[in-house]
Amino acid sequence: MIPLTGFLSLSSAYANDCDSVYTFAQLTLGLGQRGDLLIALSTSGNSENILLAARVARKRGLRVLGLTGREGGSLKALCEVCLCVPEDKTYRVQELHLPLYHTLALMLEDEFFSR
Repeated sequence: MIPLTGFLSLSSAYANDCDSVYTFAQLTLGLGQRGDLLIALSTSGNSENILLAARVARKRGLRVLGLTGREGGSLKALCEVCLCVPEDKTYRVQELHLPLYHTLALMLEDEFFSR
């Protein structure tokens, strides 16, 4: 797993010369490979920086898993699977995403590390 938010120096350097809305898309282009999975989080499903990364992912042959609020926004159409929690308020969407993160992590651990 590679968290795109963890590239602070690159993100800062990129934003100095380019529109920062493209940062995650640029990282997805540089790091993503066919068959990888992009997990895209947006409470509204309409965050432009997330949508751009999801579009790049699709063009590069990555799968996209979205975590959003109730409606899924524009992100929903870019995902193979979009987990839309039944809330609209940002803090409530984020609270409901927490058990999803933990469940996904446990499922991955079980798949890759169970004996």
